[in-house]
Amino acid sequence: MESLNQDALFVWLAASPTPRFEYQGHAFEAYQESAGVPAGSLFRMRLIYDDLRVESALSAWMLSLAKTLGLDVIDIAPIRRQVALHCIELALPLEPSRELLATFPSDLAECHLIRQALPKLSEPGLLVMDMDSTAIQIECIDELAAMAGVGEQVAAITERAMLGELDFEQSLRQRVAQLKGADASIIENLCERLPLMSGLEPMLAELKSHQWRLVVASGGFTPFVGHLKQLLNLDAAFANELVITDGRLVGEVTGKVVDAQFKADVIAACSADWQIPPGQRVAIGDGANDIPMVQAADFGIAFHAKPKLAAAADANIRRLDLRVLPYLLQY
Repeated sequence: MESLNQDALFVWLAASPTPRFEYQGHAFEAYQESAGVPAGSLFRMRLIYDDLRVESALSAWMLSLAKTLGLDVIDIAPIRRQVALHCIELALPLEPSRELLATFPSDLAECHLIRQALPKLSEPGLLVMDMDSTAIQIECIDELAAMAGVGEQVAAITERAMLGELDFEQSLRQRVAQLKGADASIIENLCERLPLMSGLEPMLAELKSHQWRLVVASGGFTPFVGHLKQLLNLDAAFANELVITDGRLVGEVTGKVVDAQFKADVIAACSADWQIPPGQRVAIGDGANDIPMVQAADFGIAFHAKPKLAAAADANIRRLDLRVLPYLLQY
């Protein structure tokens, strides 16, 4: 864990010359992730950041944490991954209060309190991702609608669906109906310029290096998930199929609708197909329609999410990009 910062605590942790370091009246003891947390530690906290200049603020917060919890010794470990972020783990005998966690400098870094066993990055697993606003930066239905001249009408329905105010299938059919008569060429046009979410490719590369299976399950449409499957070498992709006749969108979808329950069922089906063991199934999404999916997984992650999903997930990525995900797994 390289540190270019002059903060003494992080300089020591990066070099790890000794297992114990005295710092401003507190003792820090280093351990390695692979060895497991020290005896007596009931909770873990991972601090993840992208800018080394925040380390001074993080060390100051850790000292405040130790004082508030009455800790004479703080157990700390560097967490190393292939993606270009930085992470440390604290092993704690007590759970920090909400009030204490609220003092964390969340504008500078992410703080993830771990209360459960984490999936193992070093063993084969399954990741099921939502597509729109998770794997890619846009909502495809909204973009298609804008290209078809009905953007405002469709965007309003999408927002209500993402907040969980509308039944998904009903909202899907309402939105698709607005596309009736549009030239089907808008689909290919959008496929060619899908903006991948920041951090997606390095995150997937790290999971692939450990033989993880990668799947997209989307309430969007098959041309887009098919494009991502080929582009990113994914193992499977599921979405809704638009009806096209004579080069025009009919305003309907055909076949079984990929709704919230379908996305949740993908986890069980893919796990069975690939013999993914319990504990190794991860899901990530951003909207209320992803709640059953993240709850069906062993570890569900909300990504820059709407409030209902954020409340239901095991972890929330609030500030940084998808490179955070490997740091939420155990090596």
